[in-house]
Order: sequence, then structure tokens, then C-alpha cells
Amino acid sequence: MSGARSASPVALVHDYLLVRRGAERTFEAMAECWPEAPIYTLLYDPEGSEGRFEERDIRTSHLQHLGSSQSNFRNLLPAFPIAARLLPVQGHQLIVSSSSAFAHGVRPAPEARHVSYCHSPFRYAWFEHRRAMEEVPGPARAALAATLAGIRAADRHAARQVTSYLANSEITRDRIEALWGRESDVVHPPVEVDRFSATPAPVGPGGRRSLLVVCELVAHKRVDVALEAAALAGMPIQVVGDGPERERLEARFARPGQAEFMGRVDDVELERLYAAALALILPNTEEFGIAAVEAQASGRPVVAAAAGGALETVVDGETGILVAPGDVEALAQALAATDFDRFDPRLIAAHSRRFSRETFKRRLSQWVEAVAEEPRQDYAAAAKPTGGRLAPPVTAP
Repeated sequence: MSGARSASPVALVHDYLLVRRGAERTFEAMAECWPEAPIYTLLYDPEGSEGRFEERDIRTSHLQHLGSSQSNFRNLLPAFPIAARLLPVQGHQLIVSSSSAFAHGVRPAPEARHVSYCHSPFRYAWFEHRRAMEEVPGPARAALAATLAGIRAADRHAARQVTSYLANSEITRDRIEALWGRESDVVHPPVEVDRFSATPAPVGPGGRRSLLVVCELVAHKRVDVALEAAALAGMPIQVVGDGPERERLEARFARPGQAEFMGRVDDVELERLYAAALALILPNTEEFGIAAVEAQASGRPVVAAAAGGALETVVDGETGILVAPGDVEALAQALAATDFDRFDPRLIAAHSRRFSRETFKRRLSQWVEAVAEEPRQDYAAAAKPTGGRLAPPVTAP
């Protein structure tokens, strides 16, 4: 972490840099567009970030001294909106934020421009609130309901201050408009497609290719749907990732030759697993789904829930198969009935290149430059009434 205080006109903001997943990989590409800009974030773990920002000027919130990590940072949920507002970005003329929750809530100087790349409105506050309630003990639900209500209010206020939003997919664009009354354009996230080879890897022991799931093991990823479907279809499956759901899923599904939990793996091993897979399963509604594009860059088909980002990244019948979201039996039937060898790895890999890192960086830079040159407007007045279509009140059960 650098202690230098540059006078860069541009500042970058990301929610928290604790692990290296899809949003963080996207932010890495964003940071490459402005290599001299300081990076503001609520929490920073150099080890969890795999040293990707060790040469950058990282400026953290006042919560950093609490020593939080990926395993316990959620305990600070009530403090995050205020901590974001207090990040000292006022000395910069242009703010570019990367937000899945709180980064869009920073407070630039009145004359500054703020472009916010939105991975998703904070899901637990807006459209996964019931699941959020189910994940905490009964006595804590009233406090959580109040916290989420406060976050929604903070989000509405923040959305009226942002100069321009970019969405990572059509579903995110729809949510930004429905929840916050703001329009946005879609710029798909970057995927390092050149890392992957479309040449299938040799089949492992036993002579069978496995299905593959690659994600954080949290409830909303619906990994249980993929595991149940694979078991019904009688097909082996490997799960790459870690998280609070791992222990429960392993206890229920782990069986030799059936379901194998790999934990987190490095990039080299992940590339090998993609190349050796029969197909990737994307069981939940993703805002975008970087793993689906990585699998296609490896020439492997994707079996995905027909919703969200998969509708933009998977071509049904050509680069994969789309099935009804959340339907275990439909997914199992699709897995059992599909001849995955009929898919052309070269065609699949060629499709993935439209989501390249260079394409993302070019489109993002062009957009930010255009916004920086626009006359300042009254964005609060321009915001549309939302009607709360996706946000019923959160109450404690």
C-alpha cells in the first residue's frame, strides 16, 4: 500500500478489495485505464487481492483498522454506506467507481463528474432481501431489516448524485432504472479470453469428463440446483470456489466419483479444469457471468439458467443450452439428453472474443471521456420516479 498522495484528477473507487473474483477482475481492467489514479476502497487485503494492486496508491476507509477479511467483513454492513460517503475523494475532478453495493455512494466535489460502473444494485437490500433474512438468526432479523432499509435510502440518494451509470448487462440496466430512476448504457465486463485454449484437455482417470461449476459458494449462486441435477442425471461434477455454503453443500452432495469440491484454485488449474470439462453449469440468474465466457473461451459449452446475463453471453444451441431457471428436473433432463460432443469448440471460442478485455477498456475509456466533457446537469431532477417495482419493504418475520 502506497503512502504517496498524487494530484491525479481521476480517482478510482471499488467497494472492497478482499478477494479476486469477477468484480475485482473487472476493476483490475478499469484500473489499467488510469494507471496513475489513486484507488479508494472500504477494505483492502493485499493477500486476498493476490498482490494485483501492490504498486498502486490504495486509500482505505476508517474501517480498515478493524482488520476485517473476506470471512467476516459482512459484520460491518451497517457501517459501509457512511464509510463510503466519508472516503476523501473531493480533491479529484473525475471519479470512476466500480460498485456492487456501496462505491457509487461516494461524495465527490460538487463540480466533479462521477461515472459509476454498476455490477448490480446491492442484491440483499433490493431483490434478495428474503434470502438475507433467512441467513441470520431470528433475533437479528429486525436489526437487519432496519439496516437494509437504510441502505436502500442511501442508494436512492447516491443515485441522484452520480453523473452517469454504466451497467454490466441488460438485467442490471433494467434494475438501475426500476430501482433508482436512472438510465444507463451497457458495457459488458472484460474477460481474459486469450488466457484460454479451445483445445480440449485429456480426459482424466475413469475416462469421463465432469460437469463444472465455478463460483463463490453463497446461497444466491444456487449451486445446490446444479448438484441435484447432476446427481439425477448420473453425471460427475466438480465445484470450484469457496464460501459460507461450502460446508453444507459438501455434507449433502460430496461423493467419490460424483461430486468433488475443489476449493479455490489458481489461474493455471482453472484453465485446465475448463479445458477438461464436459460443460459448465450456470445454475442461477447472473448479472453477467464471467465464468460462462471463460468456459466458452476454452471451447466448452455452457448449460445456463435462461435469465440475466446468460441471455447475452450464451447462444442457445450453438455455444450452450438455456434451461428454465431454478428447475432441477429440467436441468437434469437437459444434461442427460445433450450430446456435448456435437458443439464446435472453435465456434464457441470465437463467440467469446466479443467480451475481450481490450474491448471493455476501449468502451469504458470512451464513455468516461465523453461524460467528462459534457456540461454539468441536475441529475437529481433528471431521475425518474421508480415506484419501487422491485423493492417491496423488508420486514422482520
